[in-house]
Amino acid sequence: MQTASTPTHCPYCALQCGMALSPLPTGGVEVVERPDFPVNRGALCGKGRTAPAVLSSAVRLTSPLVRSGGSLVPATWEDALDRIAAELGRIRDEHGADALGVFGGGGLTNEKAYTLGKFARVVLGTSQIDYNGRFCMSSAAAAGVKAFGLDRGLPFPLEDIPRTGCVILVGSNLAETMPPSLRFFSELRDNGGTLIVIDPRRTKTAEQADLHLAPRPGTDLALALGLLHLIVAEGRVDEEYVRERTAGWEEARAAAMAHWPEYVERITGVSVPQLREAVRLFCEPEAAMVLTARGPEQQSKGTDTVGAWINLCLATGRAGRPLSGYGCLTGQGNGQGGREHGQKADQLPGYRKLDDPAARAHVAAVWGVDPDSLPGPGRSAYELLDALGTDVRALLLMGSNPVVSAPHAAHIEERIRSLDFLAVCDVVLSETAALADVVLPVTQWAEETGTTTSLEGRVLLRRQAIGAPDGVRSDLEVLHELAARLGVEKGFPVEPEEVFEELRRASAGGAADYSGITYRRLAEENGVFWPCPARDDEPAPGTPRLFLDRFATPDGRARFAPVVHRPNAEEPDDDYPVLLTTGRVVAQYQSGAQTRRVDELNAAAPGPFVELHPRLAARLGAAEGDRLAVVSRRGRAVAPARITTGIRPDTVFMPFHWPGEGRANTLTNPALDPTSRMPEFKSCAVRLELAD
Repeated sequence: MQTASTPTHCPYCALQCGMALSPLPTGGVEVVERPDFPVNRGALCGKGRTAPAVLSSAVRLTSPLVRSGGSLVPATWEDALDRIAAELGRIRDEHGADALGVFGGGGLTNEKAYTLGKFARVVLGTSQIDYNGRFCMSSAAAAGVKAFGLDRGLPFPLEDIPRTGCVILVGSNLAETMPPSLRFFSELRDNGGTLIVIDPRRTKTAEQADLHLAPRPGTDLALALGLLHLIVAEGRVDEEYVRERTAGWEEARAAAMAHWPEYVERITGVSVPQLREAVRLFCEPEAAMVLTARGPEQQSKGTDTVGAWINLCLATGRAGRPLSGYGCLTGQGNGQGGREHGQKADQLPGYRKLDDPAARAHVAAVWGVDPDSLPGPGRSAYELLDALGTDVRALLLMGSNPVVSAPHAAHIEERIRSLDFLAVCDVVLSETAALADVVLPVTQWAEETGTTTSLEGRVLLRRQAIGAPDGVRSDLEVLHELAARLGVEKGFPVEPEEVFEELRRASAGGAADYSGITYRRLAEENGVFWPCPARDDEPAPGTPRLFLDRFATPDGRARFAPVVHRPNAEEPDDDYPVLLTTGRVVAQYQSGAQTRRVDELNAAAPGPFVELHPRLAARLGAAEGDRLAVVSRRGRAVAPARITTGIRPDTVFMPFHWPGEGRANTLTNPALDPTSRMPEFKSCAVRLELAD
């Protein structure tokens, strides 16, 4: 029996904390600390510590399932794969390639994400592919590309945070979503720096802040513009930097000057003295950062909102300088790599654009196909799900659970049920998998080797620690077998390192260039930051810090965003007078498909709740624990009341990890950002009632 522990990484969030897996005498593995990894230095949250629980055959799938007589019943792999291939082929022949959809996940390794995108475009010939990462950080990605010419979650390592002077943290409750990262912010304050947290709730993260601003949900754009107005009015603009390293300042300044402090106070509920204090704390140190998360990003104006926060960094000369700049706290484990290598509707590997002829030619040459055979850009995630059962008749889904995680979830569940054919590859029988015609049980993080890319842009190697149970195969094997059945015998290897070697060639010369990265280097160096172009004479060093010399735009200058405030897609009215915002709790993850199967995590967070202010509870006649119905124009959810002064009186909060009557995404608004196509998860109008 293997006795040495295997160094690897947590399967959950984008911190990708280092851990090691040690074999147990009774079988299976336990998590042990791995202090050598710099991001977490051995520390883990409860999700990471209990991750091996989902490896148990008692909670995971170990046999293919096919629908027969209305029920899912065990089947052989050959029968299950034959059925998927036959149905995909039949529907393509009858309705065309774009009648086939592919939906991926931000938890898939780079190798899987790359192969899934290649499978969709080369084997199926469909343009209809996207992934759940569209629901995570797409607005920040779009804003980053506009401003800097490049999107990488953080353009600097997390280790820079304690050494800056001030951090503005916008819409992130990282004390619960990625707890090991909180130490960087604690060290920041220990070193004399300051932390400003912007959140409608007084979260565990906000409690750590030197200044907490609690704006009304959906007003982060106005808040950023108001701060920029004050920066200009108080003479705090770095004029030399703006002149030498940016473009578009005059238009952005004019837009900001229309958002005077008293006007912003009326919109946001943040007082003028608090606005002035935030500007002072941000501008007085030599270095400062702005970090955003889902709060400002999951809005129908998320791209403009993030652009407005980037403007603060540009106006004060903070972007592209040591210990300063803008960054996005990516959420999903491989949300960064998942969008870099081909799952996204408009992108090819290496962060190349699908409508760029040179990009198409490069990738097609690696794939051995005619560039003209590659389909063009397809629908974004929500638009793809919304088209199910009409334009898109069949769906292959890997590593996602949209029945719980998609906005307007009841509608999306109806669309999924209306499909002619649904095939799902997953570790567990999620709520979405339970609706499938075929379910394939696939390997998990500890049972396979592969790479992920963390929120820092650090490419990491997860190593296989144990074998998979009998009856379980990898996603790469699934795609290899389906490709062969659909007439493509070559080009879909099953060994992850072989796939990564092809990914290196496909990404070479692209924005996200991995060509200088190898499995050996990843094992020896605790990860490598992209871009990392290959060199003939020596290993490429990687790029921990971006933009220090120039930005990735054609002229090397960063671009200001000339944006103005606009309201939520759905504002409160007499019928729906309260704003709902959603988020996570520390003991659950995303749709909960895996964490809800861990007893320890369920004991800590057993179900949904509605968080509301005492004044709102008093108006309703509600007491702690009473069942409340939250009703929007899209549906109704019911959960117990949790009464706290830590939320605005005009706002309620629900976590989104659970299905059933407490499904928060039954309520959320699918209004889309015009650039990123991000749905407006973070605010919608609701009313509250005491449930029967």
